[in-house]
Amino acid sequence: MTQVAFHFGAPDKLAYALRLLRKASATGARILVVADADLLPRLDAALWASAATDFRPHCVGHAAPQVLSRSPIVLAEPGLDLMAHTYDVLVNLSVTLPPEIERYQRVIEVVSTDDEDRAQARPRWKWYAEHGYAIDRHDLQLRS
Repeated sequence: MTQVAFHFGAPDKLAYALRLLRKASATGARILVVADADLLPRLDAALWASAATDFRPHCVGHAAPQVLSRSPIVLAEPGLDLMAHTYDVLVNLSVTLPPEIERYQRVIEVVSTDDEDRAQARPRWKWYAEHGYAIDRHDLQLRS
């Protein structure tokens, strides 16, 4: 069964996502990142602006099929159909519940300290719990 983790309390969702992507991609996993239209271009630009030693190859979900199949990290908006490709990890930075959760080995939900973002994460948490997923909690506020 898919492993689900909520990383909540991220003071800066973008900065945390960058660290998470560096760590996850170092394992060799193929990663799909789903982010809303306002965050996606900022994440893409931040990945390109990384230092040479931190750079992670990536592409956006509208890339050509041959680019999508070779990119270890793909950035996509919710609803973009990328089912023709296989990913190990789904990182959800969006406020929506990603479809077909069972396709991934791991799903990581990143939730900021923003009250609205936290409120929008609660129904996703509830859905995972109601569908039998064991949820790993990672309270980032306790780590600081």
